[in-house]
Amino acid sequence: MKQMKPGKALTLIVIAQFLGTSLWFAGNAVIPELGEILGRSELTGAVTSAVQFGFISGTLVFALLSIPDRFSPSKVFLASGFIASTFNFLITILPLHFESLLVLRFLVGFFLAGIYPVGMKIASDYYEKGLGKALGLLVGALVFGTASPYLVKALGYQLSYQSIFWTTSALALLGSILVGFGVPDGPHRRKSPKFDWNLLPRLSQINSLKSAASGYFGHMWELYTFWAFVPALIFWQMQHAPGTGQNAIFSFSIIGIGALSCALGGFIAEKVGSRSVALFSLIGSGICCLYLWILPPNAGGLGLVFLFIWGILVTADSPQFSTLVAQATPAEYRGTALTLVNCLGFGLTILSIQWTEWLIAVLGIQTAMGLLSIGPMLGIFLFKKFQKKEALSRGLSR
Repeated sequence: MKQMKPGKALTLIVIAQFLGTSLWFAGNAVIPELGEILGRSELTGAVTSAVQFGFISGTLVFALLSIPDRFSPSKVFLASGFIASTFNFLITILPLHFESLLVLRFLVGFFLAGIYPVGMKIASDYYEKGLGKALGLLVGALVFGTASPYLVKALGYQLSYQSIFWTTSALALLGSILVGFGVPDGPHRRKSPKFDWNLLPRLSQINSLKSAASGYFGHMWELYTFWAFVPALIFWQMQHAPGTGQNAIFSFSIIGIGALSCALGGFIAEKVGSRSVALFSLIGSGICCLYLWILPPNAGGLGLVFLFIWGILVTADSPQFSTLVAQATPAEYRGTALTLVNCLGFGLTILSIQWTEWLIAVLGIQTAMGLLSIGPMLGIFLFKKFQKKEALSRGLSR
């Protein structure tokens, strides 16, 4: 395939990333209806964690086999999008049981591993400079794609759960075709010639990579748990019950506004650097966790403004930490590093979601969600610790 300009390639990748990641929270957007059919009052933790666990498993396999570096990432994106959309569609065809729902959502998550980190890998193959801005737009597309099922639900409140899954499957399939047939491999791609068992131990010795990964892990401890319980937070503040049109439109807006902060953060990173943007956002979202403890329930407009601010800060660091990961890694192993860091980061989300869901039942949503501050605080500490080690090792090498 003929080479294309980076700007055009990025546009197609961003659109495809948005379309593909609409699969991510498709189940969450229809949890009230699924709960009624299955006779279960609480599905949020199980359904969200099934996708997360699938994504972790997929990224682990993709990373261990170095799939994004050994094979054409555009073709990996195409195959993964097709398979993920098929499993999402099967939820509406096969008899609906709790176990089958979790298995199919797991498989959707598994093949999302070939969409999100591989999309970042393709972008990094087109951008050696300006990667922070490129990934800001790309992760912004993921955020908007994640929020989109809530928009579909809000605009068509009477739509069945089948319609939500049909719509997101069609969007993901279209996105995979856009990249698979429309975006050739980038000019800065360095193909990894073979599988190397020693690769992961070598990557673990790069202090700058460990620093960026640590910040990313702190961010991930908070992010998906916040997203998973946004409908519950809206109910706590506004009394709009999860599953209603009002709750859905606010959920879409609070999650979706993170797409704008990711994109804006990317442009700011061009001026001040990815490190500054990432740390500012992580510190800010950590403060939001702490502020939650003093925010009164049913605060109305004040509570809504706060949730929007949290939605802005909780996402803006993600693309910049990924940029730092990519910059710390040799080009021929960049796809593997991005996929592995994604794997470990999303592994933390399962622990965080399940732990927080248990704490909500015991302590209430205010205390439980406030304790998410542990992630940002630990992430900042480890980020700076490994940066100091990197600076020291560079000083000694001179």
